[in-house]
Amino acid sequence: MTADPVELEQGSFWDDVDDLRARLAEPLPRIPPWFGYDALGSELFEQITELPTYYLTRCERALLERYGTDIAARLDCPRVAELGSGSAKKTRLLLEHCSAARPTTYLPIDVSHEMLVLSAERMADLPGLTVTGLWGRYEAGLDRLRDDGGAPVAVLFLGANIGNTTADERAALLARIGATLRPGDALLVSADLVKPAGVFETCYNDPPGHDAFARFRLNHLDHLARRFGGAVDLDGLHAVAHYDEAADVVDGRLWARRDQTVVLPGLERTLELRRGDSVNVGFSAKFEPDRLHTDVARHGLRAEAEWVDDEHRYGLFLFRRD
Repeated sequence: MTADPVELEQGSFWDDVDDLRARLAEPLPRIPPWFGYDALGSELFEQITELPTYYLTRCERALLERYGTDIAARLDCPRVAELGSGSAKKTRLLLEHCSAARPTTYLPIDVSHEMLVLSAERMADLPGLTVTGLWGRYEAGLDRLRDDGGAPVAVLFLGANIGNTTADERAALLARIGATLRPGDALLVSADLVKPAGVFETCYNDPPGHDAFARFRLNHLDHLARRFGGAVDLDGLHAVAHYDEAADVVDGRLWARRDQTVVLPGLERTLELRRGDSVNVGFSAKFEPDRLHTDVARHGLRAEAEWVDDEHRYGLFLFRRD
């Protein structure tokens, strides 16, 4: 059991200035999603998963509870890596079955050092399971898996995180996954399925009496400012998400209530926000199963099985590298 995660990038995932500058210079400025998952952001996201209107975590947990034995048997790999593992509460449901069937090494990959340590501690009582956290972004974790020449591996991409990218970014990530996996390796993806707009706008905004979503989104810009020596007037911003039906994407933004200038000395950049301007702090694409199959199949991965809830809201999809 490893409680101190292996650092993949010497912390550089916070300081990729070329990527940051490019995203902030887009017509709709974007803050990379990993900036939401410092220690505070990770805790706020855990609060989001407990909101009564946020159904994704409950749907995924129910599927893992119902089908965990079958999924673990089909994965059939001595190593299980997870992209964006977070607290790994749900993943434990699957790892219980994996480690009962065979000695298993769990390789959680996350930008939150604190969450990696916590998830390793939570797995300590599972016999047959070894945990080695990999501290970094998805790409660094996949590079580590590709280069280590180890035993067969199943990569988990849970939490509907496959949707938290643009279409081009998703294609690049899937290409990297396809290049990482060897014949026989597996990919298990969870995806939130297309539904009416009102369902998503209720799910991705705070219900009355709660503020976890707002604080989580505000923390993206606040973390960015703190990281690069700036300051931001958080009271001058309003956080809200809207569902774009044409693109099947939830668009989470910060909207300026009044003019403000966010100076970022460490980036040598200034973010000018006029009243009514917005900054994107997260996309969440929604899928029809056929579209997901097509997107993944382009990268040498064959659809093998799927588990979808009875209301067709959410699904787990298993792919295999040929």
